[in-house]
Amino acid sequence: MPFCYAIALTGGIATGKSTVASLLALNGMRVIDADTISHEILDASVSWVEETFGKEFVDGAKVNRTKLGSLIFSDEKKKRILEKFLHPKIRAEIEQRSIKQDSFKFPYLIDIPLFFEKGSYDIKNSVVVYTPRDIQLERFMKRNGYSKEESIKRINSQMPIEEKKKRATWVIDNSKDLKHLQKECEEFVDKIKAKYLEKNSDGI
Repeated sequence: MPFCYAIALTGGIATGKSTVASLLALNGMRVIDADTISHEILDASVSWVEETFGKEFVDGAKVNRTKLGSLIFSDEKKKRILEKFLHPKIRAEIEQRSIKQDSFKFPYLIDIPLFFEKGSYDIKNSVVVYTPRDIQLERFMKRNGYSKEESIKRINSQMPIEEKKKRATWVIDNSKDLKHLQKECEEFVDKIKAKYLEKNSDGI
């Protein structure tokens, strides 16, 4: 059975989840990245994307994710078609990798952007990368070069970050600079290690 030692790592668009995943990996945590798996599956499904959405969404042997993303966020029907195709494949790959990680009998992270929205992973503990909405919007516009209107539409497609913060087991605050974020990540890893060692000492 997968997810025995899993912790869901989640957040919102432009809250810094990828940076946190990298920092946690540097601090010794193992990470399964759902986005990376999604990209791998999508690029392996170029012919399906071309047949389903059109050849303008394909660049050579890869999917043009920027173009496809713009289509998906503006057309709910096409979004459902893509999710129906991708999600079972992503799920199967995550489960396979999770079972392998569980064999080490130590907590690891599964980076799942829509963990709370979908509710499809039976993972008890979660950590949310938190950034206040105004900073989230500013960072997203700066990073992606989208208009304010388009950026708000993308952010609004997910559960509000404040709600995710309330639901989280742990929160990593990314509202300040990189030095602060590094400290937050180090403290989180220390908490996980302490919790695990305490469980082990209790014979669990």
